Amino acid sequence: MPKQPTKLKSRAADPVSADQIIQSNPVISRRDMLGLTGVAGLTLLTGLGSKTFAQTAAVRPRIACLVSYWGAPRSHADWIITKLLDGYWWEGAHTPSRVEVVAIYIHQLPESGLGQKVAKTKNIPIFKTVGEAVTLGGKELAVDGVVIVAEHGEYPTNLKGQWMLPRWWIYQQVIRVFEQSKRSVPIFNDKHLSYNWDEAKWMFDKSRELNFPLTGGSSIPVFYRTPEIELANDTPIRASILVGDTADEGALFHCVDLLQAFVERRKGGETGVKSVQCIRGPETWAWVERTAWAAKLLESVRKKFEFTPGHFQEMERPNVCIIEYNDGTVAAVISAKSAAWTYAAEIEKQDQPALVSILGWPGPFAQYHASNAQPHWITEMMVTKKEPFNAERLLLSTGIVSYNMESNWENGKYSPVGRRIKTPFMNISYRPTRGAQFSKGQRPPNTPYIRGFDT
Repeated sequence: MPKQPTKLKSRAADPVSADQIIQSNPVISRRDMLGLTGVAGLTLLTGLGSKTFAQTAAVRPRIACLVSYWGAPRSHADWIITKLLDGYWWEGAHTPSRVEVVAIYIHQLPESGLGQKVAKTKNIPIFKTVGEAVTLGGKELAVDGVVIVAEHGEYPTNLKGQWMLPRWWIYQQVIRVFEQSKRSVPIFNDKHLSYNWDEAKWMFDKSRELNFPLTGGSSIPVFYRTPEIELANDTPIRASILVGDTADEGALFHCVDLLQAFVERRKGGETGVKSVQCIRGPETWAWVERTAWAAKLLESVRKKFEFTPGHFQEMERPNVCIIEYNDGTVAAVISAKSAAWTYAAEIEKQDQPALVSILGWPGPFAQYHASNAQPHWITEMMVTKKEPFNAERLLLSTGIVSYNMESNWENGKYSPVGRRIKTPFMNISYRPTRGAQFSKGQRPPNTPYIRGFDT
């Protein structure tokens, strides 16, 4: 039987003095501290126990943003946190931010000049440690939510191609503060929980043990769709493919998380993953040819985009991630760059496959780029204290990617036809309750960032 969540009492944090903030912070000065304005500055200077700000704090949750690296152009910290600061594009219009970023921690601080500039411009303190950021330099948890964005920076890649980003390392320090403070708050963790399954499972289990909402994953499942449809719950899906860029572990996760956002809505809901296998190189197409359902669905994608026969087979470095589910449903993620992200499903009593594409991904320097719906759901969780979708999906997506990267390696030896890894530990069942969450309506203007300084 799973362990029942521990109910934690809500508890006000101790007041924090200006000296504590300054001493714990490598960037902020006394002059900066005295220059703080708005709710964040007033809260820091007066302490969190004041009744004067109780209602304001409830309306605008105070958020600590913990990141690995914050730079440009391709930094998820910049893409996401900028929206939490200045608002985002949602349902055809700009939406003001509903949270207050009051603390920042940057693991690779010297390399993160852009993050330092943003923090200084917005009068947000940068703390030396994770613990100091979530306690605002005090002794107990002093924020209403935590956003972890550990997607970029100079970090090693292991033999299997897994990028060893410090997601778990940051997360476990937050958990330490939760346990010491005997209360917890919602956490958003960008993309997969960890490259390591054991770490990821620990992260998920802690959210249940300490009774806090957890979300994260890819921004692709909530980007604009063509056509603008969501599969109904209990759709009788037999087989699925996701065609997209799988050049590396990070790109693969986007594809797998999008696949899971569709397949969890199958008849009976999610039943867990039975096995994962990865095939790379020319053997990819041999597998597709002998697997009727995959060949049929890939052909439907080719016809949708009016590609010439054999178009996908011309790709360099092809690969496929093959997933079996406990209920007998099957799926595959097939590498391709020219179809954006396209989902295709074989559904009972339907002659033609159902197809949904995610098209028109914007460039990294646009003010309203891809990461808009995701900040919307981050803030929604911080305000409502409810997960926008089942965190079990995030855990399964993480596990599928992790064991896909393991599949081609055994005892230090590589094989392009990876071993089929049985995954009884991913025997995770749930029924999704969410409605459509993807962006709709008029797309945002392609407006460059307006920061008040040169990047």
